[in-house]
Amino acid sequence: MSFLWFLLVGLIAGWLAGTLVKGGGFGLLGNIAIGIIGALLGGFLFGALGFSTDGGLLASIIVATIGAVVLLVIVRALKRA
Repeated sequence: MSFLWFLLVGLIAGWLAGTLVKGGGFGLLGNIAIGIIGALLGGFLFGALGFSTDGGLLASIIVATIGAVVLLVIVRALKRA
């Protein structure tokens, strides 16, 4: 996956996660950062659970979004503590 696709997946996943968890996005750079970190976290979680993450662009967006949602839930829980 080229660098531009990586950024695009991060942007989409960050925006979706922000919409699902908080009800709004975090701006262009914030969405990309959350999406990229979420993609790494999602890839790790799916791999640890034994699921394959080699499914193309749509699968990458789904995995990255799930990872970004988990990331935002963890950050929200830490903020409350």
